[in-house]
Amino acid sequence: MANAVFTAAEGSPYDDQIEDRYHFPHTYLKQAEQAVGDLIVYYEPRRKPGSETANGRQSYFAVARLVDIKSDPAKPDHYYGLLKEFLEFDQPVSFKEESRYFESILEKNDGTTNRGAFGRSVRLIPRVELDAILQAGFAEKLEPWELADRVSEPVPEYVYRPVIETVVSRKFRDVAFRRHVRNAYRNTCAVTGLKLLNGGGRPEVQAAHIRPVEANGPDTVRNGLALTGTVHWLFDRGLISFSDDHKILLSPRGIPDDLDRLIPDAKSLILPTNPDWHPHPKYLKWHRDNRFKSD
Repeated sequence: MANAVFTAAEGSPYDDQIEDRYHFPHTYLKQAEQAVGDLIVYYEPRRKPGSETANGRQSYFAVARLVDIKSDPAKPDHYYGLLKEFLEFDQPVSFKEESRYFESILEKNDGTTNRGAFGRSVRLIPRVELDAILQAGFAEKLEPWELADRVSEPVPEYVYRPVIETVVSRKFRDVAFRRHVRNAYRNTCAVTGLKLLNGGGRPEVQAAHIRPVEANGPDTVRNGLALTGTVHWLFDRGLISFSDDHKILLSPRGIPDDLDRLIPDAKSLILPTNPDWHPHPKYLKWHRDNRFKSD
């Protein structure tokens, strides 16, 4: 097995759904096959597909595990990399930090950027370089309550625990997902508009998976909603759901007494300012089909 970098951006002509699949031509098959079973990191290029301006972040922005590769039945010589364990970084990581390149392959002997290597949409990366990217991506300073969430037994100094082992743990992923969703929604419930903070400044809003983890729901903001505890309870039990255009749907079975007053008259979700963080229709449909009590 090996680790790899997958280049991806919104608006790509490829049939990507980056939390679940990565679409690529035969050119990169051998490299991708070496990474099956191991972690990959996503990279957003300088110029997004179809854009006339260089507005891409030129940064690594997420990690996932490549679990399999399937041929594309509709397009000859194209393949799908199937992914699990997707997790966005706390912060994007630039490909270059001062004079240091995170990928050694991107640097020429004279210290300039190797544009030929940069042009490869799939490229292998040594484990130590992947580890450095992950450390930088999850280096956000934690609030006091988040530190408590990450309490674990101390590791002896002589034991090397790479960040890779930490990133794939469920406890780490739960904390990261909660933080990402809260930040995206500014600690505000997407249904009620309430922003509740306790005495220590800890937000009381919860991060709800739209498609739950046990049903292979990914830990991405697009599969999350910031909800108060009561609204989260209603959502998990299928008493409320949401349409693809973010309208609030109420189950005809009714909502328990006095809880319907939590639903605003507008009956629309309060969304993040960044449209890339809006709930994805794929996950909303899953909830309507599998959780919502629609009759």
